[in-house]
Order: sequence, then C-alpha cells, then structure tokens
Amino acid sequence: MSSSNKVGFISLGCPKALVDSERILTQLKSDGYDIVPSYDDADLVVVNTCGFIDSAKQESLDAIGEAIAENGKVLVTGCLGAQKKIITNAHPKVLGVTGPAAYEQVVNQVHNFLPQNESHDPFIDLVPAHGIKLTPRHYAYLKISEGCNHRCSFCIIPSMRGDLVSRPVGDVLDEAKRLVDAGVRELLVISQDTSAYGVDIKYQTGFWQGQPVKASMQELCNALAQLGIWVRLHYVYPYPHVDKIIPLMAEGKILPYLDIPFQHASLNVLKAMKRPAATEKTLDRILSWREQCPDITLRSTFIVGFPGETDADFEELLGFLEVAQLDRVGCFQYSAVDGAAANELANPVAEELKQERWERFMATQQEISTQKLQAKIGQVVEVLVDEANVEQIVARSAADAPEIDGNVFIQPDRDVQAGDFIQVKIDDADEYDLYGSLVS
Repeated sequence: MSSSNKVGFISLGCPKALVDSERILTQLKSDGYDIVPSYDDADLVVVNTCGFIDSAKQESLDAIGEAIAENGKVLVTGCLGAQKKIITNAHPKVLGVTGPAAYEQVVNQVHNFLPQNESHDPFIDLVPAHGIKLTPRHYAYLKISEGCNHRCSFCIIPSMRGDLVSRPVGDVLDEAKRLVDAGVRELLVISQDTSAYGVDIKYQTGFWQGQPVKASMQELCNALAQLGIWVRLHYVYPYPHVDKIIPLMAEGKILPYLDIPFQHASLNVLKAMKRPAATEKTLDRILSWREQCPDITLRSTFIVGFPGETDADFEELLGFLEVAQLDRVGCFQYSAVDGAAANELANPVAEELKQERWERFMATQQEISTQKLQAKIGQVVEVLVDEANVEQIVARSAADAPEIDGNVFIQPDRDVQAGDFIQVKIDDADEYDLYGSLVS
C-alpha cells in the first residue's frame, strides 16, 4: 500500500463516541486506508471530539490544536462538531467539521482530501467481520440506539445527537454475534437512553436466527443472554419496565448490574432538571430489586450545586445515599454548558459551596462503598481477566464495569490469560478495589 493512504485517529469522550470511532475506522480500513498510531506517519488526522461539558470541549480543542501543529491536515467530527463555529474560530486551519455519528460524511471527507489507493482490493485487504475495535479483544461496547427524547435542562446531547433512533433489533443481535464469534466475552450495552430502546419504532418485531424478536430492552436482553457471555447494561433510565429486567438478572441471564443516572434525590431539583422522578418510588424500587436479586450492583451519577439547590435539597440527597446504599457512585459539580436551558435558572450555587457539598457527598458515599467492598472479603467470585503479566492479574467481577469501576487484583499465574473467566477468593479490600487469590 502506498504511503499516501495513512490516517491517524484520535478518539475522545464516552463509550458511545468510541463506538462511533470504531465504525469510522472499520469503514476506512475496508476502503483501503492504513490506520497509523503517530502524527509523523499519518497523511491526515481525524479527531473525534466530545462536547458535553466545558472541560471536555477544551480537551477536544487542545487535541485539535496539537494535531494541527504536529501534522497539519486535520478533520474534526463528533459532539463538538455540532458547534462548528467554536472549532473553526479556535482552529481555522481544520479541513472539515462534521457532527456526531456522521460516519458517511467523515469517510467522504477523507476520500476528498486523501483519495483511495487505486490498487486497494477489498477481497484481499480484509477487515475482520466484527470490524475494528478500540477496546481489548475480550470486551466490546454494543450501541443499540442514538439520540435521546428527554430534554433535561442541564444537557445538550439532544441538540447534538437528535431524538431517539433505535437500531433494528436484528442488526444489533447480528453485530453482537459477530463480536462474540471474534472472541468477545463481555458486551456493554450502551446508548443515550438504553431503557427507551424501541420506543421510536413502536417496538417493531424483527427476526434473528429465524426467531421473532421485538425491539424492546427486555426481549433484546433475552436474546443477548443466549450468547453465553456477560451482558452489562449502561445508561438505563428508570422507567417502570426496567423492573421486568431484574428477573433476568436473578436467573443469571444478564449481569446483575444496573447503571442508572439518578442525578438527584430532591423533587425540587429533579423538576428543575426536568427529570420526571419520584424519590420515594425510587427507594421502593431499589428495595424491590434487591429482594428479587440480592447480588445486584447499582451504579449511578449525581450532580451537586445545581441552580436553586438549597441546603435542605442537599441534605435530602445525602439521606437518599444513606438509605439507597448504592454500590458505585459518581458525582459532578454543576457547571454551565453552552446552550443548556439550566443556564437561565435563578439562584446559582456559589463555587465554594459546590465544592463543599461535593466533598461531603463523596465522603458519605466513600464510606458506603468501602463497607460494601469489605463485606465481600471471604467470598468466592467469578472474574473476567483484563490483564495478565508477570507482576499481577488485573480482573473485574460482575460488579465492575471497565474504566469506571474497581478492579480485582490477583497474584500472577502463567496459566491465566486476558479474556479468561476465573474463580477468585476475596482476601482484602480498600475504598475502590478488591484483592484476591486464585481458586484452583
């Protein structure tokens, strides 16, 4: 292949953006482009950006600037691309800008600025059936829809990615099967709103392996369970029908793990956020989930310092944490995002008060998380190995999603490899991670 067909790629942002990057890279590879890891070797660089909060925007702009300085020929895509002027004002030398999930446009731009190699033969330059992945071989993200129908006042994702568009269920399951056939042992199901899957297409029935399957979260999970791997659900909005997924977890069909961004516990704040919710019902449902599936792990994210959040609202949030006893929690201090409706709300919270509330929140949750991990000492758990070298084995239990949760650290064993499922006895724990020994 000639040297004029080499593309560098920088992928920023969330797992959903990572899937976009994988799709673009797969198409470029199948079109005969060589994907290279350095600026020096690349004839053109694509930067897939994040634009959710100001710090992410700045990281994206910095990455674009570095790519221009190091290479000179840069195409920009992704969420920040929806705000084109921000990019072109900061970096007028970029060759082109496209928004999120603009697979075809990005590929077409690459074709324009870096024409395909005429000697490329798609029947010889093969791309693996599962495409190009940016995650390790043994796990993969499975994006089931794009966009979101909610209009949360702090969020601009719908303005960047549009309303909900669900993928046909047969296409999703075909992709899942290809990934499993290629060696994937864990699928992480993602979207902007996973529990809304199928709403826009009225839960249309599709066919997979000769069987009818409705485009709904419950039937999708049932079908994915047949693949014999770990299936983990992310970004699940707590609609009532989520309750129907819990029995699948109790039966061992999918992992007993729910990633649900509650965002707050005070009804006043939730209303200002435009998130329909009733805290009392949420606590009742968490109790019910645990009764049905005692091993369930609940992960969530919260925002402190939202405009109008009073001391009473914040104390209610801390009380919710104490009662809910969530396993994994992330917390963000509210920051204004260009274009978000929340920017117009009255009574902003002072920065020092945001910081104080964040610290109190984190201290409260860390105590809960530490106690929950301590309770696992002495248990034997199944873990999936992420790394195995001469120094240690790094693995994850069903309670641990990659990158965002904890790890299980084990003494090295030459018979253990990345992607293996192994049994481990938990010997110790700290605030975030577990330490164990291999069960022979």
